Amino acid sequence: MTETTRRTVIAGAAGLSATVALAACGEDEPDVDTGDTVTQPTGGATTSASTGAGAAAGIAALADIPVNGGKIFAAEKVVVTQPTAGQVKAFSTTCTHQGCAVSKVENGVIICPCHDSRFKISDGSPTGGPATKPLQSKTVKVENGQVVLS
Repeated sequence: MTETTRRTVIAGAAGLSATVALAACGEDEPDVDTGDTVTQPTGGATTSASTGAGAAAGIAALADIPVNGGKIFAAEKVVVTQPTAGQVKAFSTTCTHQGCAVSKVENGVIICPCHDSRFKISDGSPTGGPATKPLQSKTVKVENGQVVLS
């Protein structure tokens, strides 16, 4: 059996302290409101409806995405918008400032709750707050009335 030395105890305590300190540095993201939030970011991929059989399962019906608005899908980490009838766009919900999830759309802007970055609903570009880059565009299409992420 090995003898525990003072050096071993101090080294173990230091390692444990470092682990606890690093864990405390993690950032808590705010809860994303996935209710009936209306969103309208744009600048993402534009799609047209297709009429083929055997369409893929979508994340929402096109009819559920309001024209001149949109919807946040927290599980998919995407904001889907319909700036004009039949034109569907999508963006990442990850804010380009520090990676928090955007949580709502109001008065024509997508809002990040962490530091109040705001993005145009027309192209995802920042309009206020500390973010300087637009939200990342995602590719979407409409198949048999369903919005499908590509």
